[in-house]
Amino acid sequence: MRIATWNVNSLRSRIGRVEAFLERHDVDVLALQETKAKVDQLPVMGLQSLGYEVAAAGTSQWNGVALVSRVGLENVRVGFEGMPGYGDPVEPEARAIGAVCGGVRIWSLYVPNGRKPADPHYVYKLDWLARLRDQARGWLGEETALVGDWNVCPTDEDVFDPAQFRSSTHVTPAERAAFRAFLDDGYADVVRPHAPGPENYTYWDYYRQRFERNRGLRIDFVLGSPSLASRVTHAFIDREERDPTFGEGSPSDHAPVVVDLG
Repeated sequence: MRIATWNVNSLRSRIGRVEAFLERHDVDVLALQETKAKVDQLPVMGLQSLGYEVAAAGTSQWNGVALVSRVGLENVRVGFEGMPGYGDPVEPEARAIGAVCGGVRIWSLYVPNGRKPADPHYVYKLDWLARLRDQARGWLGEETALVGDWNVCPTDEDVFDPAQFRSSTHVTPAERAAFRAFLDDGYADVVRPHAPGPENYTYWDYYRQRFERNRGLRIDFVLGSPSLASRVTHAFIDREERDPTFGEGSPSDHAPVVVDLG
């Protein structure tokens, strides 16, 4: 089975790229983040004609997550138990959706950005990760994949210039500790063994030709429970999908991450 995750940065803007990506890589399950639309606004007819079912969560032009599967969508859950909300008044955001696809529990996750270390959104981000961890510990005995845009660079190898980010989010000790806690509990970064070393980024800002200069971040991950990790035979980052010269229309600022299960 082949699963993939992709922060698509607006599904309505990039539906053609998504459909082509699914066919080009013969993907069984695709987790999407930043779909940026209400559920009834998503362009799913083409996906359905290709044989995929779609489960989605979205409340506005911000955030939004989805699962696109041709191997089933069972026990769909929007949000995890205890997932915090944000705002005044506090409301839940469309940042997590899970389902059993081909026997694997897959969660499409869009972790809050955090904005700045002094911003209330940063506190929200850490709380969100802590609440997710509370639930994820209970899923370790199943075949579970926690996939998506984590908005954390776990090590200095995951950022093109660590010094430039010292006062920014994504690299703070608290964020890195929150990410590492999932690994300490028993989840594995199943992509890293197949894409080792620095500069295997998944995100490049549109600003100042960051992609062309390979000044990126690795913030999109597939974390697998022990039984899921044992099935991984291959994984890669599809950099072509971030290339402005590839495909039709403008690319997302993220590249898809693809994992094969034996």
